[in-house]
Amino acid sequence: MKLDTYQPGSWLGLLGGGQLGRMFAQAAATLGYRVCVLEPDKNAPAATVCERHLCYSYTDPKALDELGQLCCAITTEFENVPAETLKTLANYGRTCPNAHSVSITQDRFSEKEFISSIGVPVAPYALIESEQDCEKVSPDHFPAILKTARLGYDGKGQISVSQLSDLKKAFETLGKVRCVLEKKLDLVREISVIAVRNPQGEIKTFPVCENHHKNGILAYTVMPARISDDLANKARIIASRIVDQLDYTGVLCTELFVLDHDELVVNELAPRPHNSGHATIEACISSQYDQQVRAMCGMPLGNTDQICFAVMINLLGDIWFGENDQIQTPDWSQILKLPNAKLHLYGKHQPRKARKMGHITCLGNTAEEAMETANTVCKLLNLPLLK
Repeated sequence: MKLDTYQPGSWLGLLGGGQLGRMFAQAAATLGYRVCVLEPDKNAPAATVCERHLCYSYTDPKALDELGQLCCAITTEFENVPAETLKTLANYGRTCPNAHSVSITQDRFSEKEFISSIGVPVAPYALIESEQDCEKVSPDHFPAILKTARLGYDGKGQISVSQLSDLKKAFETLGKVRCVLEKKLDLVREISVIAVRNPQGEIKTFPVCENHHKNGILAYTVMPARISDDLANKARIIASRIVDQLDYTGVLCTELFVLDHDELVVNELAPRPHNSGHATIEACISSQYDQQVRAMCGMPLGNTDQICFAVMINLLGDIWFGENDQIQTPDWSQILKLPNAKLHLYGKHQPRKARKMGHITCLGNTAEEAMETANTVCKLLNLPLLK
């Protein structure tokens, strides 16, 4: 069956107006496409760079009809777009990803069931829907993390549970909503692989990213990850298998844990471009956002080879707050003096602590050179030095 390809000049739809959508729209414009975003916030980061902005909710019937009539293909920039919205838009044209893929990744239990079903390992887990379920859990699952099955990101909707006797209280604290209990594992490091698949079934993966978190939020990423080639290949094979078995179209991030003896366990999936892949903009021939455009348009996928070493630092709103929590914009001129540092600001007008305001990608001909620039950035912004 011949699948449609959409040429530059076509309209592409975007659900969600955050920074991932902003970078997608910028990549689409570079390739000659026009973007219409559906986003209820009139000041959203993507809204200022898209050619059209439908300022309505993601379920507004008239807005969905207008978006569907205008656009040949529609994508998302966050995972909590209602699956019903994608089902509705599928009546007009291609949705990337489709509602089925999103419905699986929106629910942590369904996601783990799917990953396990294709022979890929996950941490031991249990579904918690009632206090009775709490009583049935094996003590071997502890220490653990209780997570809401739906919603929650950057550490939200999660509680550490050290022993069985604490489980009911944690379940109550999370509002007794559907949850998944995951056994805590002894991690060597956390990594991620961004994979992309087009409608024709072509799959590409990016170099593995090594991720470091603080308070549940990604602090910095090293690309490529400081792991063996064999382990990196194994991780990329897992990510490819997941997008293939999901019959997925678009960009998907697979987050993994590295355990002792180079054992890999999948943590979770993100059905969109990912924070850990920002460095692909400068450090790879094609970025994750280029690939998102190519995939949804049925175009050949780009070369994902890395052309330089990179360290990406997240810029959270905390660095805007000085003494007595007075808001003070950082002196970006000091960052812009650095020849190997690339500043990305997301156009968010109101800094808040723990809010992602931008990122800086530090490049180098060697891993050491990239890390040296990254630590210079950290010193200038009063951030902890990186390792």
